[in-house]
Amino acid sequence: MRNVPSWALVSSGCAPAALIAGWTLAALPEGPAYDPLTQTISVLGAYGTPGYWVMTGAFLALGVCHLLTAWGLRTVPTAGRLALGGGGLAAFLVVLLPAPASGGSLSHGTAAAIGFTLLTAWPLLVARPGAASGTGAGARPTPVPWALRPVPAIAVSVAMTAGGIWFMVAMQRGGAAGLAERLVTTAQSAWPLVVVVSCRRSAARAQGDGTPDRSQGGGPPDRSDGAGERPARRS
Repeated sequence: MRNVPSWALVSSGCAPAALIAGWTLAALPEGPAYDPLTQTISVLGAYGTPGYWVMTGAFLALGVCHLLTAWGLRTVPTAGRLALGGGGLAAFLVVLLPAPASGGSLSHGTAAAIGFTLLTAWPLLVARPGAASGTGAGARPTPVPWALRPVPAIAVSVAMTAGGIWFMVAMQRGGAAGLAERLVTTAQSAWPLVVVVSCRRSAARAQGDGTPDRSQGGGPPDRSDGAGERPARRS
């Protein structure tokens, strides 16, 4: 299994940090008038609000982080990488289609829904059962990283879906929509980091426990040629 590059730790780790820092800093100018439990992140990023540029920067940083992480996750199925990268592009759409200062916006809501769907589906798209085959002669099978196994992938996707349903119900009934949105977006932005760490740890463990690859010069010498020949007698 090819290892995930170390810089993917930076890109995946910066995604949740940028998002959380963004909504925290953008809420400061609002003061007590803004309630993070009931009001959404889009309110902070609405055009003309004091925190507009802060949230714009946070969304842009989030999109770049997801794109870089999708590029670095070379060990996972392509479909999942495309979904993660698509989630990053959806963050750019949210910036291009900000919510209005008052009322709703179909275009903004559609962009956010696309991003939510892609980031909820990508854990399922990278899941794979069993063990990945090793490479090279005599290589042992590499266990599938924990975050790519079906049970964790299904569990996190179900949790994200439940959070999305909670958010929609809270929006309709005036509940804790802000809390639901923050929990879901935090999980979606942090899961790529979990996948990167899991893949790197699995690869490191496989390299430490794996058998030497004779094709690369490791292991005992090959005595198949002439191994059974007797030395020639001297005349």
